[in-house]
Amino acid sequence: MKIVVSGSTGLIGSALSRALARRGDEVVPLVRRRVARGEQALAWDPERGTIDRAGLEGTDAVIHLAGENVFGRWSPAKKQRIYDSRVKGTSLVSDALAGLHRPPATLLAASAIGYYGDRGEEAVTEESAPGEDFLAHVARDWEAATAPATRAGIRVVNMRTGVVLTTIGGALAKMLPAFRLGLGGPVGSGNQYLSWIVLDDIVNAILHLLGNPNLVGPVNMTAPTPLMNREFAKTLGKVLGRPAVVTVPAFALRIAFGTEGAAMVQGGQRVLPARLLASGFKFSFREVEPALRHLLAPSEGSR
Repeated sequence: MKIVVSGSTGLIGSALSRALARRGDEVVPLVRRRVARGEQALAWDPERGTIDRAGLEGTDAVIHLAGENVFGRWSPAKKQRIYDSRVKGTSLVSDALAGLHRPPATLLAASAIGYYGDRGEEAVTEESAPGEDFLAHVARDWEAATAPATRAGIRVVNMRTGVVLTTIGGALAKMLPAFRLGLGGPVGSGNQYLSWIVLDDIVNAILHLLGNPNLVGPVNMTAPTPLMNREFAKTLGKVLGRPAVVTVPAFALRIAFGTEGAAMVQGGQRVLPARLLASGFKFSFREVEPALRHLLAPSEGSR
C-alpha cells in the first residue's frame, strides 16, 4: 500500500512509519518544508492552506496525525494553535482528498478522548455524548473537519487517542525523573481517570484499522482498563521500587499550565475501547502494571 502520513516524526507517527515500512508499505511523509528533488515526501503548509494535491493522487490511505502539543501554559495564542493545527489542518487534508480524481480509500484521522470532557467516574464509549470544555470543543470540530472526505466516499475513522505510554516521549517520559527520585505521586485529587495505551498497541491498532474496512467513524484508542491517577502513580512507584506519595498540588498546576490547562490535567475520562474490542483487536497489554514492567525493564529502555 502507498500510505501518506502526516506527523510522521512525532511520537506515534515515527513508530507507525517504521511499522508500515517493515511490512512492506510505501510510506510518504507529509512535511511542512520544501521537499528536495527525488525525495519521497509531500509538502503542505496548513497555515497558508497549501498542500501537494497532485502527490496525493492514487494513494491507498492517508493517516493524519499532525497537531500542536496540548501540554504547556494555555495562553490565548497557545489555545489558538491547538485549535488551528487540528481543525484547519484536518480541513485542508480532507478537502484536498475530496477533490482528487483518484482519492484514497481510507483516511485515518487523529482525534482525542478529550472529546468526552471531564466525566468523573462515568464510563464512556464511542456512543457517549461530547463534553463542553475547550478540548471537547476542539475535538468536535476536529472530527467534523473530516466531513468532506466522508461525503466524497472515503472511509474515515476518527481515532480518539488516550495517553500513550512509552519511555521515549510523552507523559510517562516526563513523569519518570521525579518518580525515580521518589518524588512522584498523584496529580491533584488523584481521583481523575487515566485512559492509557502503550505505544506498540496504538501502532498495532492503527494497522488493524487500515485492514478493517468495516470500522468507520469514532474509535477509542485506549486500553480496556482505565484507572484513577492515584492508582497509576502507586503502580508506577511500585514498578520502580520508589514511594509515590508526593501529591502535585492544584496551585502548582495552575502556575505551570494556567487555569484551563490545570483543569485539563486534573480532569479525566474513563474511556472504554468498545469498537476495537468488538472488531477483534487483541491488546498486548490490557493492565497497566505489566505494561509498565515491560516498558521499564532494563533491556527495554528504548521503548
